[in-house]
Amino acid sequence: MTTRVSQRLGRLPGSATLAINTRARQLMAEGRDVISFGAGEPDFSTPGHIVEAAIAAARDPAHHHYTPNAGLRPLREAIANYAVRYSGVTVSPEQVLVTNGAKQAIFQTFAALLDRGDQALLPAPHWVTYPAAIELAGGVPVSVPSGMGSEFKITVDHLERQYTERTKLVVFVSPSNPTGSVYDVDEARRIGEWARDRHVWVVTDEIYQRLVYGNDEVAPSIAGVTAGLEDCVLINGVAKSFAMTGWRVGWMIGPEDVIDAAARHQSHATSNVNNIAQMAALEAITGPQESVEEMRQAFDKRRQVMVSMLADAPGVQCLEPQGAFYVFPNVEELLGDRYPTSAALAEGLIEEAGVAVVPGESFGAPGHLRLSYALADDDLERGVARMVEMFGTI
Repeated sequence: MTTRVSQRLGRLPGSATLAINTRARQLMAEGRDVISFGAGEPDFSTPGHIVEAAIAAARDPAHHHYTPNAGLRPLREAIANYAVRYSGVTVSPEQVLVTNGAKQAIFQTFAALLDRGDQALLPAPHWVTYPAAIELAGGVPVSVPSGMGSEFKITVDHLERQYTERTKLVVFVSPSNPTGSVYDVDEARRIGEWARDRHVWVVTDEIYQRLVYGNDEVAPSIAGVTAGLEDCVLINGVAKSFAMTGWRVGWMIGPEDVIDAAARHQSHATSNVNNIAQMAALEAITGPQESVEEMRQAFDKRRQVMVSMLADAPGVQCLEPQGAFYVFPNVEELLGDRYPTSAALAEGLIEEAGVAVVPGESFGAPGHLRLSYALADDDLERGVARMVEMFGTI
């Protein structure tokens, strides 16, 4: 008997972060006071000069029609320049494909690189979408686990233990979602050299590259610090650094044959990205950059407050993240009969304490919770206080 839904999509899990946000909104609609640490997006509005650029673009009839599938030429040129400045790589506009958000770039990268049975090394904890995107491309995600002892960062030794003759690529993310870990230059270079020498592709997601804390302006790019790393695809976009998650503009950068294949895929899937959003993205990456620093400073302050408050929570171990806007505490000491898993604990937090978090199971790391600090300062402090109070009763 055949099923109504394909086996491919029938096995596909939903996004845990979206599920948490949906439940939080349901409770809010019922009148509950719910504080959500689930959303992976800045709580700031898109800067005004970017919005104005979109308004001007909407009035221009040139943007009312189909445009080149790979992206508007001025935007592709600007992205190539942006890659030089922030990733340290020199590319041509022909090596750039503009996509409907970085998520589409990730899907199309795996579609372009993976054949059925190819293995993709996936450092864990990892973003919830990577395994699904790899499997939809016919690949096999192979977890490369890390832990607090290594600051949630993998090493060449970790990769060697999982490497096989079917290994086609390794996913590299810095800063990390969900942990906020950032690889330094030497750490990134060692992994890049391993991939280069093993003839393994590197897919590097740099969407949080400008949200780092300390003295660095940007997280080191594995592509920029590794000499001779040619088999590499960079993923990026305007969503996080410019508070533009809803505008849906991302990009992938890579060798021309890979970009051509991904562009052909996109021509059948979505065609060109919304022209108005592309012009807004062009203004974002070429216009004033002060708003990026303002957001980074706000996130830095919230990061320190959240880590400080969690340090006083019973049964919680928490590293200080160095990038992105997430904290990823270990809550294994709190698990037991009442809450046997971190997923059960997350459910208890939203139902009993009115606090929404994402459980570590969603990121390949049971025993943890992910908290976003991209929310108002008062809400952050009230929400963490509720958590600490509930933890004290377990």
